[in-house]
Amino acid sequence: MAHTVITIGRQFGSGGRIVAQRVAETLHIPFYDKAVIDLAAKETGLSEAFIRQAEQKKTSSFLYNLYMSAHNLPVTDQVFIAESEVIRRVAGEGPCVIVGRCADYVLQRQEGVLNIFLHAPLDERIFRTRETYQVDASDLRSYVLKQDKGRAAYYEHFTNRVWGQAEHFHLAVNSTIGLDAVADLILLLAEKQGLRP
Repeated sequence: MAHTVITIGRQFGSGGRIVAQRVAETLHIPFYDKAVIDLAAKETGLSEAFIRQAEQKKTSSFLYNLYMSAHNLPVTDQVFIAESEVIRRVAGEGPCVIVGRCADYVLQRQEGVLNIFLHAPLDERIFRTRETYQVDASDLRSYVLKQDKGRAAYYEHFTNRVWGQAEHFHLAVNSTIGLDAVADLILLLAEKQGLRP
């Protein structure tokens, strides 16, 4: 039987990373978020800072893509490929929790994957961004929306899917029910898949 891998996509400020860490700690399994960047950096020789920056951009110019395809892949595509290889490898090694980075799409053909998406009302996400994430921005509303826009653009560019669309997830949940409650729901689903603490 295939082992269980949990992917968590999330709107910025919905608490997805916090939930993912709680689930991984409870199940005593590896947690991958920024660790995917670290591993991709080691394998490609690119710096972690460069990969983080590339994740925030997508190439949208048709002429640029046409030009680059004649010579080599755009850097954003190279980063996506490197991260996808890391995601497939760690998912193949055993149970784990992977946050973001189109992991639900990358692992769509692997058995035993639970895909989760967290969302929340904008006001709640702004509050968490200020109070929990300690982001000091003059306009937090714009900051949160910009983060979501970047995530959506990245996801949609590489998957040809609508970011956050419920049909691609086993569970799409509003995190205003409480982060512990969300973690409990995910743990219940994982247990149904045979993954226990």
